[in-house]
Amino acid sequence: MKERLFTRSYIFILAANFLLFFGFWILIPVLPFYLRETYNCPAAMLGAILSCYTVSGLCVRPFSGFMMDKFPRKPIYVFCYFICASIFLGYMAAGVLTWFVVLRALHGVAFSSVTVGGNTLCVDITPSSRRGEALGYYGLTNNTAMALGPMTGLFMHDHVSYLGIFMTGMAFSVTGLLCAICIKARTPESIKERINKKQQTDIDVIGSTPKLSLDRFILIKGIPVSIALLMLSIPYGATTNFVAMYAREIHLDIQSGFFFTLMAAGMGASRLVAGKKVDQGYITQCIHIGLYPVVAAFFTLSMCRFVAPHNMMAAETMFFTVPLLLGIGFGVIFPAMNTLYINLAPNNQRATATSTYLTAWDVGIGIGIATSGIIAGHFTFYMVYLIGAVLCLVSMIYFNMKVTPHYNKNKLR
Repeated sequence: MKERLFTRSYIFILAANFLLFFGFWILIPVLPFYLRETYNCPAAMLGAILSCYTVSGLCVRPFSGFMMDKFPRKPIYVFCYFICASIFLGYMAAGVLTWFVVLRALHGVAFSSVTVGGNTLCVDITPSSRRGEALGYYGLTNNTAMALGPMTGLFMHDHVSYLGIFMTGMAFSVTGLLCAICIKARTPESIKERINKKQQTDIDVIGSTPKLSLDRFILIKGIPVSIALLMLSIPYGATTNFVAMYAREIHLDIQSGFFFTLMAAGMGASRLVAGKKVDQGYITQCIHIGLYPVVAAFFTLSMCRFVAPHNMMAAETMFFTVPLLLGIGFGVIFPAMNTLYINLAPNNQRATATSTYLTAWDVGIGIGIATSGIIAGHFTFYMVYLIGAVLCLVSMIYFNMKVTPHYNKNKLR
């Protein structure tokens, strides 16, 4: 018989994750317009300002993973969740662009920590025999938030003030914080042992200097796969932040918020299948399969620029085919990639493995956001997505030739 998956705590962490990401995704497509309309921010600076969120987040991810491997995870998770919810008040009070940048960077620090904590808690409270499935449903809450959040944010942008958008994001985040508090998380054995042996350890290290090594903050065995993941996340970051502007640039008369809904639908459908396949051991195979639609999606998105002037209907069809391909591809890749990192790490580095996974993703997202505005300023956004297709193709080749044999050689389970 299968071990029980949908426990009370698992349901609460699913709800907390959905509400956290819903508040996050409401802002993502709106912020470029907010910066331009409120602060008269030039297009060339948009990417740099928005990427400060990602840069600050990736700077603390390795340390948050280290802390959650050494101390009980839930208190850190709840505290960082509280900071995320509180930041919305700061957005409403910020009167100058400098303060907005500072708050955005602080939001990145808190959000990066809470996502490491939530992902690791999800692994802690679910049976190992259903880990891929658990991570699949957990990621599905992200996708559902991605489906509803941007569409809600863009709709509110046309009908509600920015103050109303920020208040809505804060309300969902506060509700999610209450769900996070209700999670009953067990303390991992590795942390219990550390606490029980603390006094003896303190005696042993008297007169000596504790050693710090890189593998306490980064999963060294995860570096090769991080390179492949980073190349995938660069065009992903450019898409989630600028696809609405790209649609306007090529004069598509569409609801661009629907793009995110289709992407989430594709991810949701593929995650349900992929999670079970991952539990059956088809980890690298799932990633291989997922890369093909991702490469095709970014290439198709770049080609919309040339089709639109001649056949608007064909361009719209291509445009809305892209999120389905992206959703299917990344929906297969995400649970497999997350499990791959976990399988490369010993149990006492579970949070470190998660933070390494998310750090690689954040680095690529930050590069994608920061460079998109620059590339679009010299060409147009089509070049951003064409370069993205090439990067994904390179990632596919690298994963097949380098990462797959590396994983098969070094996996622990």
